[in-house]
Amino acid sequence: MLQAGHVKPGDVVYDLGSGDGRVIIMAAQKFGATGVGVELLPDLCRKTQQRIASLGLADRVRMVEGSALRVDLSPANVVTMFFTTLSNERLKPNLEKHLKPGSRVVSNEFPIRGWKPVEVAHVKTGSMDHTIFVYEIGRLR
Repeated sequence: MLQAGHVKPGDVVYDLGSGDGRVIIMAAQKFGATGVGVELLPDLCRKTQQRIASLGLADRVRMVEGSALRVDLSPANVVTMFFTTLSNERLKPNLEKHLKPGSRVVSNEFPIRGWKPVEVAHVKTGSMDHTIFVYEIGRLR
């Protein structure tokens, strides 16, 4: 997802539904970006924050406990997510409200209806095939 989103040093990556934080941790470690994970579950958020601290990444990676539907995404220039098409539809207003032109939205498996991707990548990891949809704010239609 990070490769498909063309993440580079200095980017601010928000991962919605961040879970164990693997995306934001990798964004910092492998791509030189800043990572912010948004996770609804308090225990998972706390455990992930502890893992981030133990990896020495607290200066570049953090977790926000809350809803992806209500988080301020304005600092982000890359947003990654792995939600269903219906959930993506519910997230569209927040993405459109906060993201600046040129920001990228990377959706694993599920498209965002009404938006035209600038890129669709097909990735094989182990025995799984994934379709990654990349959108650019300002070039959605």
